[in-house]
Amino acid sequence: QVQPVESGGGLVQAGGSLRLSCTASVSGYSFDRYAMGWFRQAPGKEREFVAGISRSGRAIAYSDSVKGRFTISRVGAENTVTVDMNSLKLEDTAVYYCAATFASWDKRPASSPTEWSYWGRGTQVTVSA
Repeated sequence: QVQPVESGGGLVQAGGSLRLSCTASVSGYSFDRYAMGWFRQAPGKEREFVAGISRSGRAIAYSDSVKGRFTISRVGAENTVTVDMNSLKLEDTAVYYCAATFASWDKRPASSPTEWSYWGRGTQVTVSA
């Protein structure tokens, strides 16, 4: 069982930066058995993949819309995964969700929300002009 909790959302101007953090409460398997990811959902839109990191941290995936601007990382000792968001755009405005899924091996993170088992409640990111 994993319970992700997000923090760090807020209001930022276009072109600015923001860091989101996700701390996972884990029972049973250790944190390093779980792939971690970030998704977002804007009003009226489906939830979409933002970034994911494998259980070891060696495999990372980004959506095309954030590649080159966002950086995901994990700190195993702290059960934490972060995403540094730079050069933010108006279209980055959304509720950002942290997700976790048990990974039996160190595979590339999946981009489909259905592949992820555990979800946080989300944190709002608003980018203003």
